Amino acid sequence: MKILLVRLSALGDVVHALPVAENAARAGHSVGWLVEPQYAALLSGNPSVSRVFTADTRTWRQRPFSAPGEVRRLSQELTAFGADATLDVQGLWKSALLSVLGPAPVFGFARSERREPASALLARRHVRPGPEARHVVDKNLALAAAAGIPVERRAPDARYLLAAPSPEAEAFLSRLPRPFALYHPGGGRPDKAWGEDRHAALARRLASERRLAPVVSWGPGDEERAGRLLALLPEAVASPRLDVTGLARVASAAALFVAGDTGPMHLADALGTPVVAIFGPTDPARNGPYGQPGGVVRGGREASVDDVAAIAASVLDRP
Repeated sequence: MKILLVRLSALGDVVHALPVAENAARAGHSVGWLVEPQYAALLSGNPSVSRVFTADTRTWRQRPFSAPGEVRRLSQELTAFGADATLDVQGLWKSALLSVLGPAPVFGFARSERREPASALLARRHVRPGPEARHVVDKNLALAAAAGIPVERRAPDARYLLAAPSPEAEAFLSRLPRPFALYHPGGGRPDKAWGEDRHAALARRLASERRLAPVVSWGPGDEERAGRLLALLPEAVASPRLDVTGLARVASAAALFVAGDTGPMHLADALGTPVVAIFGPTDPARNGPYGQPGGVVRGGREASVDDVAAIAASVLDRP
């Protein structure tokens, strides 16, 4: 049996869908995954995914005259793959429309479970996860279970990324003191960021109390925040601009990863790196680190350095 997963973006959301592919593959199914091109590397080398399809929806919107040909190409590829069931894990209009390009019946979330409720019209089977499925990972796995996939593994596991070479990350790691902590001050929204001054104060404290050398992690759009943190913390080292493979390599080598509700934090969690996640407007019961719920600090920008340092100590002291 062939299963097609549709989860187009973003980094953390793709990580949260990894257990769906893993459980499908463990059940003997061949898994295809439709994703935006910028996140395809996250699935490269995943032993649970036999085929990666891409849909560059941003470019299609920017260049609408080229879109019909690209949609036709994708439809042909999905038809050739011949999925027996398609799982729309995203639940938006764009994912719903792409899900029906292939021949398989679409399993999707019920209207009440979607950010764009009317997009449920394109799904043949509507799934309403039970109240126990609070976290998005469990919600995704409820969709898999509805499609007849036995759920044996729940936590996202991205360690397969560590098998891929990343010379730039290895060169960077060779110059770093050990142990080190990664501080990621960026966030997809300003209200998800803790504040560079607090990151700097925490880094100085953990350097003094735990001998953790500070390293600043950043990605596209984080340049200004990372620059401000480095100005406040001149003893810190900034990571180079890394692709997802390089980020995984550096994050896996860290003794601690400190961030808000960001994709890199979810990736670090899926790699098994000890995580401290500072949550403000979003609910950690739904979006928090799945493998390490004990590493969550509530309060966002109101969370004190003392609060975060206490959680960091409990995470670092875990057996």
